[in-house]
Amino acid sequence: MQRRRFLGLAAAATTLGLTAGLSGCGVLGGDVTLRLVAADYDLTGGDSTKKYWNGLVAAFEAKNPGVKVQVQIESWNDVDRKVADMVKAGQAPDVAQIGAYADYAAAEQLYSADELLSIPVQANFLAPLVDAGEYKRTQYGLPFVASTRLLFFNEELFDEAGVDAAPTTWAELAAAAEKLKKKGVTYPFALPLGPEEAQAETMMWLLSGGGGYIDATGHYNLDSDANTRTFDWLRDNLVTPGLTGPTAPGKLNRKEAFAAFARGEVGMLNGHPSLMQEAAKKGVKVGKVPLPGTDGKAKATMGVADWIMGFKQNGHRKEIGAFLDFVFSDENVLKFAGDNDLLPATVTASATMQSDPKSADLREFLEALPDSQLPPVGKTSWAQVSSSVKKDIGRAVQPGAKPAEVLARLARQATAAENAE
Repeated sequence: MQRRRFLGLAAAATTLGLTAGLSGCGVLGGDVTLRLVAADYDLTGGDSTKKYWNGLVAAFEAKNPGVKVQVQIESWNDVDRKVADMVKAGQAPDVAQIGAYADYAAAEQLYSADELLSIPVQANFLAPLVDAGEYKRTQYGLPFVASTRLLFFNEELFDEAGVDAAPTTWAELAAAAEKLKKKGVTYPFALPLGPEEAQAETMMWLLSGGGGYIDATGHYNLDSDANTRTFDWLRDNLVTPGLTGPTAPGKLNRKEAFAAFARGEVGMLNGHPSLMQEAAKKGVKVGKVPLPGTDGKAKATMGVADWIMGFKQNGHRKEIGAFLDFVFSDENVLKFAGDNDLLPATVTASATMQSDPKSADLREFLEALPDSQLPPVGKTSWAQVSSSVKKDIGRAVQPGAKPAEVLARLARQATAAENAE
């Protein structure tokens, strides 16, 4: 269904003639200054994010002489908190590009997508990202860039261990991990369920086991039978046999697991595009396939998006809309995604990237994104639930643990948080 929508929207966007700054060119009057606060994506400590926004703003201002845009770049460690402080102080930015939107939507502080964007731009977002950007069935979060996850494996370690093919099922994954262990690989399968990003690793496994954080009605369902079976399997088939390496999964963070993969110490893990590039730079031959499921390829993988949004406080709806239409032009979307090893959030830019030979390494990620599922970021309770998962989920896979009890405790906490929304 989502794949058909992807293709249909691509055709529709082409028919409509989606162009940069469609609603903004030359139609805005008066002197208005917009304030943009955006996250820094430069992993090297440089200023590539600042240069991107400065270049985009200069092009926008040239097309819209009545509007100026002030750009403020903040690190990912600080940006969400600083925007929250601005809003609390009554000094909300006009546009914020940050990690979450739901609390601001719940407080009625944001413009909705249909209040800001031209129809071609709004119709051009990928379907799962639209769904994730909705609060109470209205889209407030505009997906800025996206990512998804694949199973990464070290091709040289596979060859040395006699693993002939990438696993497509959990049983094949466990068998490959056993061969890697016998060959002395430090982390046959790296399972980062430590507090840094355990909620993401957890979701990947829940989806591949046929479950997830929420049920078909949109309510939390952490202790479902499918989720319990998934963590029983992880405990019995990866952790207890010692196939996850010297660090207990509950203490292994994603950053450490990714660094070990880039050093050639990990046979397999669930990875994203930025890790692929970093590992390749260090000489690791990276194989990548869709995440395995219980009896074949997982039916869905986890998608991730960062968000951009327009605040109501200063009343610049028309100018914010024109600016965001410009932000989501194919040229701008493709440049930012390409510069940062991320995926476009729009149909037309994704189609362009898929057909570009220079983006061949990202093709599998692009193919997985339209059918991905995102965490329930549209729930104001998600931050609390995510925090609880980060803290406790590692206990569910310890040898001798009872996953059902851990999941039941998390489920109670999630239901209480949901009821308080």
